[in-house]
Amino acid sequence: MIKNYIPNTVTSLNLFSGCVATVFAIYGSTEAGFMGLTQQECLFHATLFITLGAIFDFFDGFLARLLDAHSTIGKDLDSLADDITFGLAPASLMYALFKQYPFVTDVGATLIPFVAFLIAIFSAIRLAKFNNDKRQTKSFIGLPTPANALLIAGIANAPMASFFWMDWPEFAMLWQLPGVGLSVLLILTGTLSYLLVSEIPMFSLKERGKLQYIFLGVSAFLIIFGGFFGLAVAMASYITVSWAKMIISTEAVA
Repeated sequence: MIKNYIPNTVTSLNLFSGCVATVFAIYGSTEAGFMGLTQQECLFHATLFITLGAIFDFFDGFLARLLDAHSTIGKDLDSLADDITFGLAPASLMYALFKQYPFVTDVGATLIPFVAFLIAIFSAIRLAKFNNDKRQTKSFIGLPTPANALLIAGIANAPMASFFWMDWPEFAMLWQLPGVGLSVLLILTGTLSYLLVSEIPMFSLKERGKLQYIFLGVSAFLIIFGGFFGLAVAMASYITVSWAKMIISTEAVA
């Protein structure tokens, strides 16, 4: 039936968005830019397509449930698309940030940025675990790949960041500071890679509750006043709240 192809078509649009985002991110790692766009504008367009992919990712699941069009192929296709849009594309953005760091040696400038692609590897592991973990039907164990991708995308757009319509260039230059920036990027890459495959319970927006509504309200406020960087702050808040909720629940049981 035709309805069975609709969710997979939307998933394919997610995959296409991820491919385009990756292209823009890679060109964003070079000073030459792409298609008349500056280096930073390339990163901005990569973020737009990651966000578009996240929208398609939401609707393919929504349509599959609405049309009762679930299939094994659709499940596998969704994971493959997600690893491109929320694995490879954000890893490419992180690679671009590494390339902005003023390395002293050519060897460092060539090799160290490839550490960023740990994000893609751990995203693939996280998606494989999700497909085979029956605990994650209504909530998540470990950081969901879309949240991770949007966090990285928001950080990559820090040079365009503003809060209450005021520029915030200090944070934008953080990873370009000699002796500081490289540590920030390495710690960020390592921390996010760990969170992707961690056993930390993360709440899901598929559930309906006070926590979800408060999170959506705060996120909307941050995005309106902070743009894509506000989105990064919202995703960081998501991680923090989930971690705090786990600590509280553990102490309550003890």
